[in-house]
Amino acid sequence: MWRNELKTALIASLAITNCLITDAREFSVMTYNLHQFYLTDRDRDGKKDDPKPDSECKAIAAIIAEANPDILAVQEMGGVPFLNTFQAWLKTKGLEYQHVELLQRGDRDNNLAVLSRFPIIGTTYHTNEWYSIGKAKLAVARGFLETEIQVDETYSFRLLNSHLKSKVYSRLGQTEMRRNEARLLNKVVRRILEENEACNLLVVGDMNDNPNSAALREVTGKSKKNLFDLRPAEETGDAWTYYQQSTEQHARFDYLFANAKMMGDAIPEKSTVIRSPLTYKASDHRPVLVTFKTD
Repeated sequence: MWRNELKTALIASLAITNCLITDAREFSVMTYNLHQFYLTDRDRDGKKDDPKPDSECKAIAAIIAEANPDILAVQEMGGVPFLNTFQAWLKTKGLEYQHVELLQRGDRDNNLAVLSRFPIIGTTYHTNEWYSIGKAKLAVARGFLETEIQVDETYSFRLLNSHLKSKVYSRLGQTEMRRNEARLLNKVVRRILEENEACNLLVVGDMNDNPNSAALREVTGKSKKNLFDLRPAEETGDAWTYYQQSTEQHARFDYLFANAKMMGDAIPEKSTVIRSPLTYKASDHRPVLVTFKTD
């Protein structure tokens, strides 16, 4: 439910918030799959009781601190205790985010979160999106986390954080499952733009597929309200974001898509896929960062 009644008070806090930003006319957004920031069976003893090792948490915090994003959208986050732990690790590097939202589906471990230096003036948890494959009726496993963020007195945007079905085998067909989730993500996008065509919209996250895949074509859509792939790359030109150790293959699974209005605010020369010597220690994904201007 949108909390519009808080908007005036939250905007008033922006004068303080903006003191933390190097240039108050710019802001940055990072998307990062943290790779199992929750309890799982890491020691292969059959019990899901092993937290993410401190060495990996420390590497993640260092990578994020180096980039210093104003807004952070993460995937594969655990429940509230793990979100608190994540924030504690960031704090060791001097990073604090006052505004936080977590989308947790029941007792699931694989959740979505958004952390922001700017006020989050509205949140919608998209947890009732369903599709059918044959006789099976399935929910979008991780849902979609929608937030509205007020950057300054005149600039706000909608942020949709998502994590589509992985390539892990399913008897129903992981490719078809992911395509259906992508179609429903685009349905949310169209709904947002139908309500307010003039809004700034950014869709981010781990889409678990390549840019030319059917799933990604579903995400961006085919109408005049299409999303546009911002496609940051590092200085060398590399844009890959995911490394599969078992096959030694790199792929581009993590994206930031903007509608036409917000696309014009992106600053390409200040946007990148993060290159770090700590990459493989931290996660099987690399974070992606885009900087925007507000004037």
